[in-house]
Amino acid sequence: MVCGDNPLAYRLVEELVTQTDDEVTVILPSVARNYGPRISAIPKVRVIEASELHESAFRAAQVEQAGAVALVDQDDVGNIHAALRVQELNRDARLVIRFFNMNLGQRIQALFPGCAVLSDAETAAPSFVAGALSELAPSYVRLPGRTLYVARRCDVASDRLICALADTSNSGQTDLLPTDQEQADLVLAEGHATLGDNPTHRRRRDLLRTLWWRIGASFNRKLGITALGLLVVLGLATALFARLGGLSWYDALYLVLLDAAGAAQPDTGLSIANKIVQTMVTIVGISIIPVVTATVVDAVVSSRLDTVLGRIRPIVGHVVVVGLGNVGARVVSQLDDLGVPVVCVEIDEHARGVPLARQIGVPIVFGDASREDTLRAAYVGTCRALVAVTGNDVTNLEAALHGRAMSEHLRVVLRLFDGDLAERVERNFGITISRSVPGLAAPAFAGAMLRREVLGTIPVGRRILLMAEVPIQAGSDLDGVVAASVNAPHQAQVIAIQRRAADTLELPAPSDHRLAGGDRLIVLATRAGLGRVLIRSVATEMWRQLDEPATTPATMSP
Repeated sequence: MVCGDNPLAYRLVEELVTQTDDEVTVILPSVARNYGPRISAIPKVRVIEASELHESAFRAAQVEQAGAVALVDQDDVGNIHAALRVQELNRDARLVIRFFNMNLGQRIQALFPGCAVLSDAETAAPSFVAGALSELAPSYVRLPGRTLYVARRCDVASDRLICALADTSNSGQTDLLPTDQEQADLVLAEGHATLGDNPTHRRRRDLLRTLWWRIGASFNRKLGITALGLLVVLGLATALFARLGGLSWYDALYLVLLDAAGAAQPDTGLSIANKIVQTMVTIVGISIIPVVTATVVDAVVSSRLDTVLGRIRPIVGHVVVVGLGNVGARVVSQLDDLGVPVVCVEIDEHARGVPLARQIGVPIVFGDASREDTLRAAYVGTCRALVAVTGNDVTNLEAALHGRAMSEHLRVVLRLFDGDLAERVERNFGITISRSVPGLAAPAFAGAMLRREVLGTIPVGRRILLMAEVPIQAGSDLDGVVAASVNAPHQAQVIAIQRRAADTLELPAPSDHRLAGGDRLIVLATRAGLGRVLIRSVATEMWRQLDEPATTPATMSP
């Protein structure tokens, strides 16, 4: 059962329909509005219309017979209230609750045994962060005592390679878990990734560039040019003293500095050339002091005005995040944790992520992100990446196109709900990466509802690979077979095994190990492939017990 009428609910229902043969029931306000028409058009879906999640709505949806209930509205308090109602009617149902405030969610989770608390924004944010930083993996996948990451095959030593992930050499088509693993250019490896520049060196380089750029932008250009011209004249005078006066460079510089400071002594015995040079240096010295003073004062006043008026100081090498909603707040938080400078753009001063950005000291430009002047105020022309994650696809696309016009090589990460539109935008507009938050989060929510221990998700292009823990039950189809027989091209790959009564993982998995009840597999698979492995891992007797009630007329669902 899924309760909600939003993009996540729609994607989640699609996931459940493809992964289970059970009927999916959806409670939503109306089949004629929002995502109601799309959800009601999905096969094997029963829709219950209810303006609110009252007890009568749950009874009409027969929540007493539900195996799992997902509450995916955006209201944390409303989801808690609905969860309490579900628990009163069916204490055995698996609860999967969507939360924005995960601190509250973790506390609430203790009140509902077997409950899973997830955040679609938290699940999807690492993928946007990885796209902004030009990394392949949205985050490292952590196993007990091990860390796995995605990398190009050419960047990984052979002793660190775990398995092949995909062959992306064919433009426009991604071959997941290919039959010929040697042809895969994207692999899963063990250890610390060395993707691109060293992050510490990169942050230090960006800090120096930003400091230099701020210094240059703080000074009035005309005053700066004047001061520079006067310094050039002093340099020329030093060269003339050294060449015409027969002095060393040290003595020539010494005389120039004294003359510029007003300590020149008239000497009629000097040559005409030296007299001209000395006079020129004295005049320049008188002029340069007020010019330098005016330049410094102008820079200080400009800096103070920027602070008072809330204007952002010049910055370079940063990431511009457009939109401070659920996803934007998570992206900003993770980029700040990584030490990456961030500038935010938001039209609503009361947006959810505004207090967080202010708390961690991230500057915010308030304005319409579809306007070029707003993006210029965030210094999009000098940023390293633009991440557009508002809830409006049109605004995101406009911001991306304006940003690309300001900087031809700008890295753009775009949030789009429609997957087909995202593919066409990438292909035709040259947008670097486009992501769908519901598309990234739905597999994790579906896995939680089906009681699958999903350890992580790995987006590859527009597709998703799941890393899950699969326990082997005695008497199942996998009991007694070798581990290599579980592997299926384009579907599933066993990457690690924890033997019965053992505390450590064997990584990579020994292909000749004969599986036994109590063993646990770590499997990398597509959604369909994971479903097949899970079916084979469950004992035959259990499936018979689960099927028996369905054949009894008294217990069949109407």
